[in-house]
Amino acid sequence: MRELIPSGDLREMLLPPTYGRHITRSTEFTVLSVEIWATGLVVNIHLASGGGPEPRIILQDHFGTEYSFRDSATLGSRNLQVFTPSVPPGTRSLTVRSADDPNGRQVVTFAVPLRAVPSELQPSQDGGYPPPELRRPA
Repeated sequence: MRELIPSGDLREMLLPPTYGRHITRSTEFTVLSVEIWATGLVVNIHLASGGGPEPRIILQDHFGTEYSFRDSATLGSRNLQVFTPSVPPGTRSLTVRSADDPNGRQVVTFAVPLRAVPSELQPSQDGGYPPPELRRPA
């Protein structure tokens, strides 16, 4: 059986602040959510019509991180697309763009809460990051 969902913990599920609908001559879809996993991202898409082409999307954050498409699955009117890596520490927003549109038109932008980042990577009150924990070898 194929493992589609990234490994590790589910850290956050982002819901769109606006209706994330995209319509062009070649495709029509709505972005329902983005799941932030420890090792990647899963974009949950609703397809407008059965049997239509799978949407091609691009993920971007405000840092300019390159997210690589890894896999997808279509289950009825739902399409799940998996990207890596997960969001880096300090990510504030994540934008879904359509790769089917020649200009890479924006579909929807999500605010990324700080809690989506592992607690050991969150900045301390002085704005710095805590040093990595040192452990004695076993």
